[in-house]
Amino acid sequence: MVAPHDGGPLRIALLGCGVVGTEVVRLLVTQAEDLAARVGAPLELMGILVLDVTADFDPVVDRTLLTTDGAGLVERADIVIELMGGIEPARTLLLRAIGAGASVVTANKALLAADGPTLYQAADLAGVDLYFEASVGGAIPIVRPIRESLAGDRIRRVLGIVNGTTNYVLDRMATDGLDLDVAVKEAQQLGFAEADPTADVEGFDAAAKAAILASLAFHTRVSLDDVAREGISGITADDVAWAARTGHVIKLLAVAERLPEGVSARVHPTLVPLSHPLAGVRGVFNAVFVEAEAAGELMFYGRGAGGRPTSSAVVGDVVSAARHRVLGGKGPIESRYADLPVLPPSVGLSRFQLRLDVADQPGVLAQVARVLAEHDISIETVNQAILSVRGTQLADLVISTHRAPVAALAATVAALGALEVVDRVTSVLRVEGE
Repeated sequence: MVAPHDGGPLRIALLGCGVVGTEVVRLLVTQAEDLAARVGAPLELMGILVLDVTADFDPVVDRTLLTTDGAGLVERADIVIELMGGIEPARTLLLRAIGAGASVVTANKALLAADGPTLYQAADLAGVDLYFEASVGGAIPIVRPIRESLAGDRIRRVLGIVNGTTNYVLDRMATDGLDLDVAVKEAQQLGFAEADPTADVEGFDAAAKAAILASLAFHTRVSLDDVAREGISGITADDVAWAARTGHVIKLLAVAERLPEGVSARVHPTLVPLSHPLAGVRGVFNAVFVEAEAAGELMFYGRGAGGRPTSSAVVGDVVSAARHRVLGGKGPIESRYADLPVLPPSVGLSRFQLRLDVADQPGVLAQVARVLAEHDISIETVNQAILSVRGTQLADLVISTHRAPVAALAATVAALGALEVVDRVTSVLRVEGE
């Protein structure tokens, strides 16, 4: 355990000075007096690791603090803030900082999802703090409530809109009927999406956050490799339109739930009923919906990305770690006592909505219903519209199911596709929140 601080300034090292790092510097500089009062000691920013000390930076950044010597910087710090992103050299520098007795604050979801246990174990052995509120949901306080506020409760399920880019894209598709590629290009032009949007659109970013949330909620180590992932690249304007007709909106959800068999973690496009609180989350906003046994339903909502919102979460963690340095205490350590099995994506039950292009003739629904029944899938509702495909008149058949075994889905879709009256299965979407 780190001894109480001697009363002098706490030395802060910052790794990375991009958009978020610059806003962290701004908060440390402009709110220095208030932060010192909250902590009980001044916070002294003593170095900033950058790739190029000659590059342009915001005037709030003191250029005399810039360095390319990360190893030397972290070994002189009391608290290290890591905003570099990626796995290396971030992991090596953080382990070096922890080994030198520094507490760590990071927003690096990729590193935590890929190798969080290594960092947790190192911090525990060294008796220092490891905080990562900004790794999920930007400014939204969700890590601390799950890790601390709900520590006396049992969480059953977590549903999260945790990627602002995909939420913006799906929202624009729903409100203005845009095609996916058009909505993505618009998001890029507005700065909501990267030049290469793959990490967002294909669900990699959300999957990393799902791993973190599942690990915290269920006291079990869940890695990125454990998360079943499906992005939104297959979502069409027709899917979005049909969602509205059936009283739903499509969201990319990170889902973590505790089942009788163990823990399930997944990311996929999901039909959310318009009556559910997550359905109203618009634009680039994020929200995390928690279902707990005693507390019931809770929703945490706010800006999930951006320099200023994320910097708020980062500096909040710095204040917590700094208080512990001053008083000689320590925050919560990794909780993995449950050590539950992490389940494959085929385990569990779910509701589905299936869209099929079928021949517009009598008896088609009976054939489709027979296939579903053979795979233990019960129909809840059926909708249809007449359309013309390649000069042939077909029916667009939309079937909503009751809860059914996920394991049966692939075989069901294959069997439906093999029917002579089915032209194609156009989409299969899960339904959550009902």
